[in-house]
Amino acid sequence: MPRSVGIGHQNFEQMIINDRFYIDKTSFIKEWWEYGDAVTLITRPRRFGKTLNLSMTEQFFSTEYAGRKDLFQDLTIWKEEKYRNLQGTYPVIFLSFSKVKEINFTNTRRRICRIIKTLYNHYDFLLEGEILNEDEKKTFREISVDMEDDLAADSLNILSDYLSRYYSKKVIILLDEYDTPMQEAYMNGYWDELAVFIRSLFHATFKSNPSLERALMTGITRISKESIFSDLNNLEVVTTTSEKYMDSFGFTQEEVCKALEEYDLTDQKENVKSWYDGFTFGNTTDIYNPWSIINYLDKRKFAPYWANTSSNNLIGKLIREGSAEVKIIMEDLLTGRTLDAHIDEQIIFDQLDRHIDAIWSLFLASGYLKLISYFIDEENGTEKYKLALTNKEVKIMFRRMIEGWFSNFTPSYNRFITAMLAGNRKEMNIYMNQVALKTFSYFDTGKHPSAGTEPERFYHGFVLGLIVDLADRYSITSNRESGFGRYDVVLEPFDDKDDAIIMEFKVHDKEEEDALEDTACEALAQIERMQYAASLEAKGFQKDRIRKYGFAFEGKTVLIG
Repeated sequence: MPRSVGIGHQNFEQMIINDRFYIDKTSFIKEWWEYGDAVTLITRPRRFGKTLNLSMTEQFFSTEYAGRKDLFQDLTIWKEEKYRNLQGTYPVIFLSFSKVKEINFTNTRRRICRIIKTLYNHYDFLLEGEILNEDEKKTFREISVDMEDDLAADSLNILSDYLSRYYSKKVIILLDEYDTPMQEAYMNGYWDELAVFIRSLFHATFKSNPSLERALMTGITRISKESIFSDLNNLEVVTTTSEKYMDSFGFTQEEVCKALEEYDLTDQKENVKSWYDGFTFGNTTDIYNPWSIINYLDKRKFAPYWANTSSNNLIGKLIREGSAEVKIIMEDLLTGRTLDAHIDEQIIFDQLDRHIDAIWSLFLASGYLKLISYFIDEENGTEKYKLALTNKEVKIMFRRMIEGWFSNFTPSYNRFITAMLAGNRKEMNIYMNQVALKTFSYFDTGKHPSAGTEPERFYHGFVLGLIVDLADRYSITSNRESGFGRYDVVLEPFDDKDDAIIMEFKVHDKEEEDALEDTACEALAQIERMQYAASLEAKGFQKDRIRKYGFAFEGKTVLIG
């Protein structure tokens, strides 16, 4: 009989004692311990077992779990006497920043300080006895949500000292989701303030801490060293391309096959692969998303489980407000094409608005893109990565995200689509202007907008909407040029009953055309001059079944000819 599947459990002890479905990852403990790195940062996409693995590590080493052989005796780590003797022998400080999602620096600082205060409350037995002198007890009691910056920065260092003296052993520090507050800071405009605070906290905790045995941090991204790790020369960073801990997070092909066999689902192996495979860590390919696999085993239904566990606000913001180039690449990715990009795994958040490769670096680290291959760029000698959307689940997530952008502006957008499909040019003009008026700024709220590129941001966002909304009815292709020039879109119907559609977008140039009507006419003339209909005619479409539209833009005004 298969084990029960527990959804959302992140406490190792509860998984084991309740005999929940669990894939043995205790070999991670041995691997991490034998590498012997002072401070380790491991980055993996969300919902890839980071919290559960830290819970496992805490309960293996912590003195609070001394004598708990029942948790590990049936697992890999218990096979070696050396590790049996290590269980329950270290004081462990375990904290998580996963819930630090505030809109301003003041609230974020208070939230982090509250987490530290809760830790101190857990160890209030230190106030008893004579381990601490009266001054130290006074410092202990001064730990609060409103403590001064210098005390906040030193707080974990101080607690390490107290615990080390109490247990006569140096401490292990585990920090989960270290980068969550930093991502929120970027989203809400208080990055610099928080970076200063976190840098001081990390320096005192992980660098100048004589009571530290070793530390382990997890997160989604590797934030640039200059931001918060400026002087942590003892930090070992393990990213998705590193060869350390390759199979410790996520499920391998073998592990998934065994799971499907346990739940009598082996006949769904190929579908499971299409939906949830696609991740690569180091040189280990075919890593599956564990959250999605667990949910599939429980519900026996294919759905985008992982993609729906987060608001994906940052990812959505970067695409929606990104340049025309960002949107063009998303068009390609959604239609199954690949992307060649320079990847820097050291994420610099303030470059996300200026350097397009920083965006794709973040997408790769977050699990939305997968590595197909990499090669050396002969021009500059740097590595270039060939990337694609990770799997079916991710593609559906992006489609739903883009649908959500336009759902905010219904019924105008839906009415435009209806009018276009019906060939009603008059109503197309009415509703397209309503859509443009309401969405223009929505697609152009980046830090460096340009009057010249605003229309591009809009109509590339608009085409993304077409690709998502009409993908089941039309094959949608586009042929673009940079700048304000040509952007023709071809909608080739799957059903012979539907007309083919060609769209040409042009921005009004007052030096070349007197009126917006002239720009629309020029767009139509370009369709004819460049013979955009030729490929459709070659496929058997009759001329009278090919509709042509010229879109002319001037500010937020659109004219369709």
